[in-house]
Amino acid sequence: MSEKESEENKEHEPGERLARFLAHAGVASRRHAEELIAAGRVRVNNTVVTTQGVRIDPAHDHISVDGKSVQAVVRHVYLLLNKPAGYVSTAYDPQGRPTVLNLLPPDVQRLRVYPVGRLDIDTEGLLLLTNDGDFALHLTHPRYTTDKHYEALVQGYPSSATLAALRAGVAFTEDDGVQHKSSPAQVRVLRRVGSDAWLSLTIHEGRKRQIRRMLAAVGYPVRRLLRVGVGSLTLGNLPVGKWRYLTEEEVGMLWNKKE
Repeated sequence: MSEKESEENKEHEPGERLARFLAHAGVASRRHAEELIAAGRVRVNNTVVTTQGVRIDPAHDHISVDGKSVQAVVRHVYLLLNKPAGYVSTAYDPQGRPTVLNLLPPDVQRLRVYPVGRLDIDTEGLLLLTNDGDFALHLTHPRYTTDKHYEALVQGYPSSATLAALRAGVAFTEDDGVQHKSSPAQVRVLRRVGSDAWLSLTIHEGRKRQIRRMLAAVGYPVRRLLRVGVGSLTLGNLPVGKWRYLTEEEVGMLWNKKE
């Protein structure tokens, strides 16, 4: 392996280089930060670190220089991603599957963004990411319901009675075996595809695999599922696998939605 390839691999290791963290926090330049480390003036979780290239987790590790705590200076960012199938909606996956963070450039990953809620690995579409904990809590707290808009390709063509059942709420079983009845959903047929159909569904809740379980409960398993909107946000013409920053107006809209 060449020296260049070795350095590139190191850049993809988890965590952030300690010297880089100190530089980004405004403590010193990168070179001066390395000198501070070599001089034994830097502690990680109360342990002196003198080795260069050590990686830390700024969200969990306590960093100090000459006994003074160092806090990362992080600007809040808000992203909209068009998630492809095959990616998990977590910052890290112990099974080694690709995560949605792999779709972001390194400089954005270093801002320590994470998904707001989740989409299943086989579900596509609109996913929000942020490093603003208050914003994420606001959007996921049960008190602040936000409409979530989906399009689902289902096996078969649902009858009027089936659509009426979905609009009234259907019972399905969760992972722990508990039965849950969904809140009324907005649902309509978009188009027929052979013997199957694309449906448009809007729900307020966000239980695990809810759309799939609702449709399976009424006898129409999902072949493909996309989230196309959250509140008034839509994917627009954003290509699959791409992302963009939310505008100030969009962030404000999500903060100020009716409670």
